[in-house]
Amino acid sequence: MSRRRTAKKRTVMPDPLYKSSLLELLVRQVMRNGKKLLAYRIMYESMNKIAEITKKDPLVILEQAIRNTTPLIEVKARRVGGSTYQVPIEVLPERGTTLAIRWILTACRNNHGKPMSVILTNELIDASNKAGNAVKKKDEIHRMAEANKAFAKQRF
Repeated sequence: MSRRRTAKKRTVMPDPLYKSSLLELLVRQVMRNGKKLLAYRIMYESMNKIAEITKKDPLVILEQAIRNTTPLIEVKARRVGGSTYQVPIEVLPERGTTLAIRWILTACRNNHGKPMSVILTNELIDASNKAGNAVKKKDEIHRMAEANKAFAKQRF
């Protein structure tokens, strides 16, 4: 992390098939060991299955899933004196989207036994319907922030 100046935000080029930068962000998080073609195949299979199951545009389902799992507030550890407080802070939109993508993929990776595209399809459909493990994680974070609302004055 540079101490001189903040790093410039790089723009993400949209993916070639759907022309969506959100889908490209998801592909980059799905990717392991630099295998981007495999990540594209997993995502496109998942998008096709979403379209097949819901009979709707898969991009709309994806955006709804990300929107439903994006947190508005999170807790951050803040040390004051000798004790550590969990201080609730607001989440910037970019970080919220990143957290939502991370939680969806973590929920998928914790589920074993099926191919990744099937698990991802189910998780995205569940998240768009405000269900699933990623939405539970968001609700848990919101509950923690609500419980520690008294420490909001300790904010930096």
